[in-house]
Amino acid sequence: MTYLYNDPADFADELVDGFVAANSRWVRRVPGGVVRAGRPHPGQVAVVIGGGSGHYPAFAGLVGSGLAHGAAMGNLFASPSAQQVHSVARAAENGGGVLLSYGNYAGDVLNFDQAQERLIEEGVPCRTVVVTDDVSSASVEELRKRRGIAGDLVVFKVAGAAAQEGADLDAVAAVAERANDRTRSFGVAFSGCTLPGASEPLFVVPAGRMAVGMGIHGEPGIEETDIPTADELAGMLVDRLLTEEPADSNGRIAVILNGLGSVKYEELFVLYRGVSARLVEHGLTIVEPEVGELVTSFQMAGVSLTLCWLDDELERLWRAPASTPGYRKGAVCDAASADGAEDELAVTDTTGGRPEGEDVIPPASEDSRHAAEVVVRALVAARTAIEADVDELGRLDAIAGDGDHGIGMQRGVAAAATAAEEAFARGAGAGTVLTRAGDAWADRAGGTSGALWGIGLRALGAAVGDDAQPHAAQVATGIRDALEQIMRFGKAQVGDKTLLDTLAPFSAALDRSVQSGAALAAAWGEATAVADDAARATAQLTPKIGRARPHTEKSLGTPDPGAISMALILRAVHRVLLEKGSPDD
Repeated sequence: MTYLYNDPADFADELVDGFVAANSRWVRRVPGGVVRAGRPHPGQVAVVIGGGSGHYPAFAGLVGSGLAHGAAMGNLFASPSAQQVHSVARAAENGGGVLLSYGNYAGDVLNFDQAQERLIEEGVPCRTVVVTDDVSSASVEELRKRRGIAGDLVVFKVAGAAAQEGADLDAVAAVAERANDRTRSFGVAFSGCTLPGASEPLFVVPAGRMAVGMGIHGEPGIEETDIPTADELAGMLVDRLLTEEPADSNGRIAVILNGLGSVKYEELFVLYRGVSARLVEHGLTIVEPEVGELVTSFQMAGVSLTLCWLDDELERLWRAPASTPGYRKGAVCDAASADGAEDELAVTDTTGGRPEGEDVIPPASEDSRHAAEVVVRALVAARTAIEADVDELGRLDAIAGDGDHGIGMQRGVAAAATAAEEAFARGAGAGTVLTRAGDAWADRAGGTSGALWGIGLRALGAAVGDDAQPHAAQVATGIRDALEQIMRFGKAQVGDKTLLDTLAPFSAALDRSVQSGAALAAAWGEATAVADDAARATAQLTPKIGRARPHTEKSLGTPDPGAISMALILRAVHRVLLEKGSPDD
């Protein structure tokens, strides 16, 4: 249970305020997260990490000398937006390029990849290493589908130490990749976690039982067993990881026994007693083990074990000193303080991450302004529809996911509606209003759905433009462009049990109706009926990507929350199009 909070919607922002106030020796706040308080040596590679909040000390607590240079901080259990990642990376970058590293979750991949593209376009060298250490989330034949859990720390630590030594970007990326390839983790949970404002935990483990293979975002385990003794659990964890010992192992390993939030240190030490003995029996030499809370899951009761099979270079970097708010080793010399100076590259506004001085509204025709008013009303209606069903969307998502879809959609659509209203009040046309709304949605919501809705709205805005009132065929083209862009960036297909399973049939039906001569409102209504049926039909699909993928049996029979929220919004837009004064051509 979470006891201390104000407004749950403000929890993530307020925890950053408190974290920075408590740790100003190490970090300073920038839009989107935190960076080191002092500047590293010019030309040093900037290691930028990140992910959802709720995992302290990951990710912000790992920023400091010898480890990360910056951390992008998303909402609770939701990835940071592309704007947040870009902002933190620009603030941390110091002439040596940027290495992005994070756990392998769909939303993180989507948003960090967009940020990387933007950095490269701006002339900043950038590489990515995605952490894939969790043996429970995919088979050894599908290593790249595995998610990142406590093995994050090994990869981040090695990369940060290499950067501290002065290695160039290619070398830092290479050693981080090698660390990831040689790191494996396995975890269990005894109870789920309850987020601020929620009345129920994300999942429940029956009394006397243990969930095996759970994820750090509250995803339930892949099976349940009776709770073993500490020594029996030690054997289970060690034996599973040793099945993937590399053929070239030299017998030297880094070990992390990680508490997920509610298992006390004394219990961890009892468990580590058995872990250490089991590893020594196997003939392994343990190098500077870590026992404690390092990558948590709010207040989940559970533990994970991580092993990294070291080589000479990895061992040197694992042993290297580091000084951060949440992880310290050896003695380091901190860089000079930045004296609280603002980093002009990182200053952004609240409507989607545009730098100051670039917030100019393009000229628009009166016809486009009329259409923009309809767009604003549609987004306000979408906000109302999502707010009415936010709890149900969260419930659907919690069945096989982490339960944050409702709150993420609520934050995203609210930000989009506000940005649209502000842009329209300043004279924006329909295309600009949609683009500003998309930027705000992606930035505020974070996560996979936030990024995808941002991509879709921007694609629609580009097709509509600001020159004239859009006609029905132009809107249909914009919806088709949005579908194609979401598929390209999201790497999903129809049938994967995502929002595409609603959007694709909607787009096809809209095209057919428009081509037959129907006005926009009528065509949209026909397509919405198709979308409603398609959204409900996702109950019979099994997930192919995302956090629900390992839990297909739990998902079967339940519609996809992203598909349902898409249908809700399409229906809300149709009601606006039917109102007097809406474009109907």
